[in-house]
Amino acid sequence: MGIFARLATLIKSNLNDLISRSEDPEKMLNQVVIDMSNQLIEAKKQVAVSIADEKRLAKQAEQEAANAAEWERRAMLAIKAGDDALAKEALNRKKEHDQLANTYKDQWQKQKQAVDQLKTALRVLNTKIEEAKRKKNVLIARKKRAEAQKAIQETMSGLNNASAFETFDRMANKIDQIEAEAEAAGEIAEQYTGDTLAQRFGQLEATAGADDELLALKRKMGVLPPEPPPAAPPPQVRVAGAAGPAAAPSPAEQDELAAALAELEAEEQREQARMKR
Repeated sequence: MGIFARLATLIKSNLNDLISRSEDPEKMLNQVVIDMSNQLIEAKKQVAVSIADEKRLAKQAEQEAANAAEWERRAMLAIKAGDDALAKEALNRKKEHDQLANTYKDQWQKQKQAVDQLKTALRVLNTKIEEAKRKKNVLIARKKRAEAQKAIQETMSGLNNASAFETFDRMANKIDQIEAEAEAAGEIAEQYTGDTLAQRFGQLEATAGADDELLALKRKMGVLPPEPPPAAPPPQVRVAGAAGPAAAPSPAEQDELAAALAELEAEEQREQARMKR
């Protein structure tokens, strides 16, 4: 092999490799479907022309048969007129039209067979194109899924890189160090400013009511029994003297004492009802 032949082979191989790498399957499939659709349109045009030729041949055969029938009628008319010579000429013309009619009929039959074959081929082509369209959509979907998987794998391979995780851990350790230094600086500041005791009392005041609120919530939920009502104070009775017997209360004092006891009982009932709720 000469140097020029080898150079031509090398150039062809490089061009083929470049074309193969630049081909986009989705674009190529779309273009192939477009080309098939254009071919289908052209095939339909050719079939339409063939059908038109078939109809033209059929009409010509019918016309020649009609012409032959007309010359036969004229020959019969000449015979009735007693002109045999004219009748013979008419029969000769009839024979010519019969031959043309047979010729056109034979051509029409052949054209009809060809048209039937073209129609069958057209249906097959249309079916293949529709199937190609469906396959195209499936292939494009497979291509997109493969591209998505490839992108995910590339991302995962990038995450698997040890340097990325090392950088992440180093930054986390750096943040921990900054937080530790900030806490240490705060503790040192408290030691030198004398605010440690004040801070402890501040925390105690902030959480002082937490226990009471927790106890009240437990009683509200029924986890703990309700709070017992406050004890009623003993009634005060006027005495006449330290050693003498107690004087009997007047009617007004008795009414006042009864009203006070009723109000105390009502207050206890309201407190119990509130605790039950």
